[in-house]
Amino acid sequence: MAREKVARFRDWTYWGRPVPGFGDAAARVLVVGLAPAAHGGNRTGRVFTGDESGNWLYRALHAAGFANQPTSVARDDGLRLSDAYVTAAARCAPPGNRPTPDELGRCQPFLVEELDRLARLRVVVVLGKIAHDAFLAALSARGDVVPRPRPRFAHGLAHRLPNGLLLVCSYHPSQQNTFTGRLTRPMLDAVFSQAAAALDDRASTPPRRRRT
Repeated sequence: MAREKVARFRDWTYWGRPVPGFGDAAARVLVVGLAPAAHGGNRTGRVFTGDESGNWLYRALHAAGFANQPTSVARDDGLRLSDAYVTAAARCAPPGNRPTPDELGRCQPFLVEELDRLARLRVVVVLGKIAHDAFLAALSARGDVVPRPRPRFAHGLAHRLPNGLLLVCSYHPSQQNTFTGRLTRPMLDAVFSQAAAALDDRASTPPRRRRT
């Protein structure tokens, strides 16, 4: 995709390689998406940047107080996140926008490392079922206890995990979901309002257990 491009981005030099996570290294909220979009993050080099899904996500983060602006168009656009970090289950744009189990497995160590580095983490927002499953698999890979049966995915559902993290589920802000009305702006805003409220409710937020 980075070589072929599309007409509207013909003059761009695409990033065309794995896209790293982005945000506040001291974040208490982690957002896990699916994968870079072929002409979004794969083009710009920043996760959820340069496509409509990113516009939805960063608008919601801005409304909840986690971003300094509601748009994300390029790596040098001035966007900064506060108390939030955004990443993806897969780091490269997958064929058909659906990563294979092998691709997810190869990218898992990066998500595990991010979980290790985010020492103040309290809330994880997963965008879609694939991100939900990838996050739980990464928890298991790093030695955390994952409940059985595993926490169920449904939009707006929240689970308190054994390690103290609050897992909040959301539909992915893909055009397939937003154009059809499966996900609306108020629905996405409510997810990040829930995440922000959980940070304020310190009495109900146990300290996170670190991997040893």
